[in-house]
Amino acid sequence: MAWTRVVAGRLESRYRYSAQIVYNNFPWPEPSEEEKLKIEETAKGILDAREKYPDSSFADLYDEVTMPPDLRRAHEANDRAVMKAYGFKTSLAEPEIVARLMELYRELTADSPRG
Repeated sequence: MAWTRVVAGRLESRYRYSAQIVYNNFPWPEPSEEEKLKIEETAKGILDAREKYPDSSFADLYDEVTMPPDLRRAHEANDRAVMKAYGFKTSLAEPEIVARLMELYRELTADSPRG
C-alpha cells in the first residue's frame, strides 16, 4: 500500500488502481523458495482470519480503530515476510520503504530507453 499511496491517482479519497501506473512498474522482489512459502503461509493466515468474521465487510475489517486483533497480527506477519523477501529491515518506516522501492525501480529501469 505504501507504493500505491505514492504512485496511484485518486478519485475523491479513493485510490485509482491502474495496471500501467500501479502494478506494472512495481519492483517485485526475487524471494527464495523458503521466503515464497512463508509469504504464502502468512497470506493464508490473513484469509483464515477474515473467515472468522463472515458478517463483516472489508470496511469493518479494515477500520483502523476496530480491526480485529488477529487480522492485524496476520497482516503484520505477512508484512514481515515480504520485508524479509526484499531484504528490508522490519523496522523501516513507510517513507523509507517507499524510498527503497523507488531506488529498486530506478535500478530496474536504468537500462530502458526511457531510463
